[in-house]
Amino acid sequence: MRRLLFSLAASPLLIAATLQSKPDLGMAEGRCRADEPGPSFVVNVEGLKDRTGMLKLEVYPASDPDFLADDDILISAGKVFRRVEQALPASGSVQLCVRLPSAGRYSVSLLHDRDGNRKFGWRIDGIGFAGNPRLGWSKPAALAASAVALSGPTRIEIVMNYRRGLGMRPIR
Repeated sequence: MRRLLFSLAASPLLIAATLQSKPDLGMAEGRCRADEPGPSFVVNVEGLKDRTGMLKLEVYPASDPDFLADDDILISAGKVFRRVEQALPASGSVQLCVRLPSAGRYSVSLLHDRDGNRKFGWRIDGIGFAGNPRLGWSKPAALAASAVALSGPTRIEIVMNYRRGLGMRPIR
């Protein structure tokens, strides 16, 4: 029985090993169009440390095993994954929009990629989640980092967290 469970658990990894991970995965599906009528999150970003680098917004299923999982594995399993990347404007408010497949609950992460390497570096970059959970030493639970999307655009606010001392927390 143990061997069977291991084999079943490893199969998505085998699938992912055959796929080439691409930074634009999920972007075509996630990009909002002008006057988007269907379900989407319109994210207001608060608490940015500065205006360097890029913002990367990602949407996942609202379940702990799928939250922050590898995008190749999620897509190959037919699960929701959306990504939107945007350069930071020099000034003014910051807002991103991501299209969703349907109304419902989704987990959402937002990376302030200050050094532009497309990876989270806890010493440099900022991170935020829907629901604005308090961050500890591990990722938040999917439910705590989620929001419910309505049948049209749904506004949410994400407050960014940056390294402060030994932890991650908002600047303000």
